[in-house]
Amino acid sequence: MKKSLEKLLNKPLPVDPYLPHKVVITDVEELAPDHKKFSFTFLNEELNAKWHHLPGQFVMLTVPKAGEIPISICSSPTRRGTVELTVRKVGRKTEVLHRMKPGDLAAIRGPYGNGFPVEIMEGHNLLIIAGGLGIAPLRSLIWFALDRRHRFKEIYILYGTRNYQMVLYKEELKRLRERSDVKCLFALDRCETAEDREWADVEGVLTALIPQVELDPADTYVAVCGPPVAYRFIGKELLKNGYPESQIFVSLERKMECGIGKCGHCQIGYKFACVDGPIFPLWDTKNLPEMI
Repeated sequence: MKKSLEKLLNKPLPVDPYLPHKVVITDVEELAPDHKKFSFTFLNEELNAKWHHLPGQFVMLTVPKAGEIPISICSSPTRRGTVELTVRKVGRKTEVLHRMKPGDLAAIRGPYGNGFPVEIMEGHNLLIIAGGLGIAPLRSLIWFALDRRHRFKEIYILYGTRNYQMVLYKEELKRLRERSDVKCLFALDRCETAEDREWADVEGVLTALIPQVELDPADTYVAVCGPPVAYRFIGKELLKNGYPESQIFVSLERKMECGIGKCGHCQIGYKFACVDGPIFPLWDTKNLPEMI
């Protein structure tokens, strides 16, 4: 592991991860119907400067008068000072959060989980595969790699959604598509509008993009996040195209609950998603089929 990366990733957190810390909302961006990105800043200036995480980790967000929810971090650890979380409105707690505005207070504890093994991904090709809201935790990895672009070989981003309206981070992804140092391929389930057809490289399922990737599988690490039910199909297609099973990692961020492995809701066989994960090698999903 390179010394600079080691300093970034392994520097001890200066806070107790069991304690929530007050944050203020600095920005709210509507990304798609029922999907918003919230930017938070810690009220403690010293904590705000030192707090850091790994791509793929998550936090427990306290929504005042509603409760706590686990949310994956979508901002990169290379850009400190702001914690960004993308949240879909799916229940009472997230409904309350979606009504909040810049200047409102909340609280964050964490980060939790293991994150993607970026220290071993460096020096190799990187293939990032996202389905739907799965682009959110992978956004952290995308910008981590692009901010350290010289440390990676080729980078591919594959992203699949239902239609163009449900694409998250549209403007960011459009700009990435124009860059020469990263290749982006997009799939939409159905192309019914001009925007759909302009956006999509493939009309159909996300796995249809995998054969279009021009990488040496043996020299490539793969990061996958999306609906867990899709992992068996994505994994099957990756293996068929020669990607080593030991170099494929998936996120089970949707199984988070308390963040510390005490409530038991995230238990999968003999593993706990919030302690042993949320990032797991594909091998685990095959040997613990209840994961997906």
